[in-house]
Amino acid sequence: MIVLNAEILCVGTELLLGDVVNTNASDIARGLAHLGINVYHQAVVGDNPGRLADCLRESLSRSDLVLLTGGLGPTYDDLTKETVAAHFGRELVLDEESLQAIEGYYARTGRRMTDNNRKQAMMPRGCRILPNPNGTAPGCILEGEDGKTAILMPGPPREMRPMFDGPVTDYLMRRTHDGILVSRTINFFGIGESALEDQLRERMIASTNPTIAPYAKTSEVQLRVTARASDEAEGNRLIEPVVQEITAAFPEYVYGMDFHSINEAVVRRYTEAGKTLACAESCTGGLVAARLVEIAGASAVLHCGVVAYANQAKRELLGVREETLAGPGAVSRECALEMARGIRRLSKADVAVSTTGYAGPQGADGEPVGLVYVAAVGDGFEEVRELHLARGRADDREHIRFMASSHAFDLALRALRGQKC
Repeated sequence: MIVLNAEILCVGTELLLGDVVNTNASDIARGLAHLGINVYHQAVVGDNPGRLADCLRESLSRSDLVLLTGGLGPTYDDLTKETVAAHFGRELVLDEESLQAIEGYYARTGRRMTDNNRKQAMMPRGCRILPNPNGTAPGCILEGEDGKTAILMPGPPREMRPMFDGPVTDYLMRRTHDGILVSRTINFFGIGESALEDQLRERMIASTNPTIAPYAKTSEVQLRVTARASDEAEGNRLIEPVVQEITAAFPEYVYGMDFHSINEAVVRRYTEAGKTLACAESCTGGLVAARLVEIAGASAVLHCGVVAYANQAKRELLGVREETLAGPGAVSRECALEMARGIRRLSKADVAVSTTGYAGPQGADGEPVGLVYVAAVGDGFEEVRELHLARGRADDREHIRFMASSHAFDLALRALRGQKC
């Protein structure tokens, strides 16, 4: 197995300013991991040749391979190719095939090609050229005599991704031809990263192939099991026993496999089951519905959502009893349950969830900020969860709302499993 160490260097002042979200780095990192190539550093540098040269020199001093995106355009500040060529001691020469491809691109799109576009056809002598059928900037691969390699790709994701997935991946597969990395992700909710790691520490330390690594997110934990193998089938054979062992050890916390988030799990699971979901929200203010709608396909699942912030709305829209609001109050187990029952009755959805609580900055009636009740109701299933979510931080309000919505999704998944039993 030829194991390469790589770095990702994304070029563009717009990335540093936050005007453009740098999705290229995550896309490339995932692709390199699948190829079995280690990534230990990533960096972003502006359109400055001096700083870019410094970053490139440092990256190549500690890694075998550097993948660069951006700075291949026709304007004066697009200097990635020039800077990298200078580092490798290569002059730029006109590549006629690249020039013809650029001219063809402008002819197909009905646009006029300007003289500065010829700059994009100037390529480092001796490089491998990477055609770009989706834009005007070809990429290239430079291999140094010291075994170091730089791969240059355009910055726009719609141009970079096909280039990386196609000729770049083919090139890297030849460099690492006898192995890839295959991963499965186990999704947990209701247990922290430290608690999970504490229980699996010895297992993680002893694991070599597959390896086990935890990744904490805002409201959940993911455990990635990764195997190095000759192909995907062999990788899955190595992974499966480990996944089964861990899943069996944490049945109350595992909500699924290979999901990006718990709201995605809800949409996918409910779609597979042909079930619908409704939500009645108070303290989350529509966040439960919003996080569902983030996921493609939510229209098949989300029946309706109601934000009943005022007691009058809870009473008139959801049928919460006046005795409940006057007695236990709007922030109570009783109110959460009646809200869930009310929205399910109103919507005719298979399952309904509700949230009510104190998101801050103040509690009420002597109750603390962070006290939240979340409920779920389905056929043969009713559960209310009392939560204490405050952390004493300035961003607690957003944290409380987000965590409450995640607990609503967890209850929704439990209600769905209850229906299936």
